[in-house]
Amino acid sequence: MKGTVSWLVRGRVWKFGDDINTDVIISGKYKFKTTDMRELAKHAMESIDPEFSRKVKPGDFIVAGKNFGCGSSREQAPRVLKELGIGAVIAKSFARIFFRNAVNVGLPVLECPGLCDVVEEGEVLEVDLESGVIRRLKTGESFSFHPLPAFLLNILRDGDLVSHYKKHGGIRWRGV
Repeated sequence: MKGTVSWLVRGRVWKFGDDINTDVIISGKYKFKTTDMRELAKHAMESIDPEFSRKVKPGDFIVAGKNFGCGSSREQAPRVLKELGIGAVIAKSFARIFFRNAVNVGLPVLECPGLCDVVEEGEVLEVDLESGVIRRLKTGESFSFHPLPAFLLNILRDGDLVSHYKKHGGIRWRGV
């Protein structure tokens, strides 16, 4: 999913548990073989689900437990998820460096502690990044997530940190 982020995203849920580390997202054994994100993305989450990269569709969501993205500060982890077209990663909590790397590469990351315990793999969600609401289409139930601050929304709106920097001739911290 290249370019800017859509504010209203609809997709299926791919559910994972707690402490999904960056080596699970993309194994280090591939990291040094290629820098081609399309090639790396073929191996995303393969230690948990070898077919994940072939089954996931653009706009789909990863819903996970606590501490998603723990481990090394591997930037390739959020980049391969973005390459696959993941609409957002929604978790109870994130490892701090993964959270920031994800925003920097233009992958929305949303903290919504209550969702993971009730959502089922395969069900369809609708996420409004701007309003901070996630809707389960199966039940009509809505969940609020901690809204991203304006300066992070600006980075996502522009596609990633590098694009944001080029567009504004620096980092634009205020306003949306």
